[in-house]
Amino acid sequence: MTAETPPNSLPPRSFSLSIGQLTFGSFMLVLAVIIITSTASVIAIRHIDSTFAELQRLQSVGDLAEDIDRRMNELRLAARDFVTDPGNQSLQVGDAASALGEVLKKTRLELAPEQQDMIDGVTERLATYRSGIERISALINRRAEMIVALPPLREKFDAAIAEASDAQIALSLSQTQSRIASALLAHNPSAAEQAAQSMRAMTIEDPKLRAAVNAYAEAIIGISIRERQISDIDKEVLGAEGRLIQRVTELLRDVSERRGRILSRDFARTLAEAKWQSIVLGTAGVLIGLFASLLVVRRTVRPLAAIASSIRAVAGGEKSASIPATDVDNEIGDIARAAEVFRQTLVDADTAREAAVRALAEQRLAEESYRKLFESSVDGIYVTTPGGALLNANPALARMMGYATPQDLINGIGDIAEGVYVHPEARTEYGRLMQRDGMVREYEYQVRTRTGSVLWLSDSASAVHNEAGIIVRYEGTVRDITDQKRAEDAIAEGRRLLQMVIDTVPAVINVKDRQLRYVLMNRYMAGIFGVEPGDAIGRTTAELMSRYGAEKTDEHDKRVLAAGKELGFYEEEYKDASGNMRQWLVNKLPILDAAGEIETIVTVALDIAERKRVELEMRKAKDAAEGALRNLRETQNSLIEAEKLAALGRLVAGVAHEVNNPVGISLTVASALERKTSNFAAEVARGELRRSSLNDFLGTSRDASSQLVANLNRAAELIQSFKQVAADRNYSDQRSFELGDLTEQVVMSLRPGLRKHNLTLNVECQPNLIMNSYPGPYGQVLTNLFLNSVAHAFPDGKPGTVDIQVRESGKDNVEIIFSDNGCGMSLDVRRRAFDPFFTTRRDQGGTGLGLHIVYSIVTTRLGGRLDLDSEPGGGTRIQIILPRTAPLEQAAE
Repeated sequence: MTAETPPNSLPPRSFSLSIGQLTFGSFMLVLAVIIITSTASVIAIRHIDSTFAELQRLQSVGDLAEDIDRRMNELRLAARDFVTDPGNQSLQVGDAASALGEVLKKTRLELAPEQQDMIDGVTERLATYRSGIERISALINRRAEMIVALPPLREKFDAAIAEASDAQIALSLSQTQSRIASALLAHNPSAAEQAAQSMRAMTIEDPKLRAAVNAYAEAIIGISIRERQISDIDKEVLGAEGRLIQRVTELLRDVSERRGRILSRDFARTLAEAKWQSIVLGTAGVLIGLFASLLVVRRTVRPLAAIASSIRAVAGGEKSASIPATDVDNEIGDIARAAEVFRQTLVDADTAREAAVRALAEQRLAEESYRKLFESSVDGIYVTTPGGALLNANPALARMMGYATPQDLINGIGDIAEGVYVHPEARTEYGRLMQRDGMVREYEYQVRTRTGSVLWLSDSASAVHNEAGIIVRYEGTVRDITDQKRAEDAIAEGRRLLQMVIDTVPAVINVKDRQLRYVLMNRYMAGIFGVEPGDAIGRTTAELMSRYGAEKTDEHDKRVLAAGKELGFYEEEYKDASGNMRQWLVNKLPILDAAGEIETIVTVALDIAERKRVELEMRKAKDAAEGALRNLRETQNSLIEAEKLAALGRLVAGVAHEVNNPVGISLTVASALERKTSNFAAEVARGELRRSSLNDFLGTSRDASSQLVANLNRAAELIQSFKQVAADRNYSDQRSFELGDLTEQVVMSLRPGLRKHNLTLNVECQPNLIMNSYPGPYGQVLTNLFLNSVAHAFPDGKPGTVDIQVRESGKDNVEIIFSDNGCGMSLDVRRRAFDPFFTTRRDQGGTGLGLHIVYSIVTTRLGGRLDLDSEPGGGTRIQIILPRTAPLEQAAE
């Protein structure tokens, strides 16, 4: 406590000094203030520097956490692709796991000791994750082995069914096998296993069939068990461990963010303290300097005038007026001190009054501002109970949720967790955070509006407690971040794609000036050639890398300077720091200044050693593939020729059947005529010839001759048509023909099969359609289309109609429309109808080459195009457009 001054005692006085002493003392005082200010500034700057460095380290840790999260997502995607398609994904999984391991090692070096345990936990989870991948890989290999062994078992199974004596057992086994095939195609191993178990449980007397069924069922069950084991490991190991790793990275990011907020507040506080310290010390220095100057220059008159002016100012209401000479040990000092006491008393009183008035005004203003903010805020404001009841809301929140007024919103929502939250567990997490922290900041979740649309909201709220410390309500604001979420997703995808592209382009990059001195070198090049980028700046290639072919490199740089344009990509060889010769794809291009002169030369070089090796392997693979393709084409041509011969065989059989009728009738008539002639000759030999017998013999001979001539002419016509069609089939040269006549000749060879299949064939040909094309391939097209309709369009011998229309299409083309009113095709069959070896009747001997041959002949040999239109139950219509003159290049093929 300060001791009270006795009433009769005088306050202490400062000793009055001379002007020189006052001047010297003033300068020393100002110097001390400057020293103090500088010292405080240095201390503050050092503290700011250390805080900023810590913030940078935390930023680096946050970036590393994002990198870990991204690498983990790449590993999970690679693992998912490996599980679903293991053929080409194993290397990607290994690369992703190795990349994540490298990032974890780098991150551990950057972290504080208390945070390194998190990275150790991620490393352990990563090891478990790799173990799960290895187990899945082993199971996939085993499953592949079992799948490879399945076709022989299936063939034995099908053969055993075909030889089974019990038709009912064979039918049941076939149906069960169909269920197994459907389940395997649908990737439903449980259904396939159940069907196999039911197959194995059937009672089968035939031991051979029993053994085939057991072997096939055991193989299916084994494959199903491996599928289930793969799925279980995928869920229990890969999914769980991946989520745990992601949780650790989230904790690491959260710790870094909390530490960053603390350092940010410390940084802001340090800046504020430094600012006010500078202001206070600077102001003090200025006041002290002015005060010293006044004492030195004006010791008598001016101090009194200043004191009087200050007193008048205080009396006039200027409470902040400064009273000079308060520390002088004379009368002037006494007057100044008395005036200062009076001034300070007035200042304190006015300050207290103004503070009270200002506090009351600020309170009223705050209340009015809160009301206006609540009503006009673009963000939603709410008050809810911990139980989920909505107590109050502003108009913005009502509009956001699809209601006209806040009262409609309150009345329309019962339980927030069930009626608003898309995921009720988000409300549970919200309550847990409130209980733990008393607030939430930028808590994001999804809600469902009155119209059913889904919004993303960002919630910042605080818990309000009663006197007992119990939470009675939540007060907070929400912001619609739906568009922000969509934009963030788009940006994240763009960043991910850009990062993938950048990470996959290793290249040597450097920049030189006109004197061929380095001004830039990337670390990839520095690592290749064993130099530091900083050491290379300002130096030439000869000074740095003469052992790597510097003269050649300088020569190309000089060419760029002379030509003033880029050289284009060229290949060169350089040795790296280890002395190994490496191949590069190099390009040099000039960068021009504003005047169009070359300012710098940019060099980009790609390591193409791997590409060279791949090119060699690709050439070998290409040669092998071309050989395999030639073999495949030879095999396909053989099958096509076999199909053509089969179609021709069916055609010959039909024509033979048709020719057999007139020839058989002619043979019968000739036999009867022969007997009649023998009887007539016997009568003549016996001399018993009568006129009636002669007339009867002549009539019989006339009728027999007519029948013989008619039937033999019919047989001759059929044989001639067949000879023409056969000649056209074998005639590969181009010739002119009348399309209607050729169509009738082909149709005549097809009619013998109509009566057997209960079909009607209608042909409508426009006359005088002259073509210069290939009659044989055209006949092959019509024959294959007709045989395809007979085999597929009319199952179970149903009657039907086949129509062929031939007409002109423009000046240079003809149109052939082949249609039937059969069962039609489904969308899947229609899409694959022209594919080679695709057939829906393979079990009835179909090869799947009929329509493929049609497509091949029309589009290649005849130079035309065709269109297929079919619907189930609506028949089939095939439109063929052919040029009247076949293109020579197509004919050559």
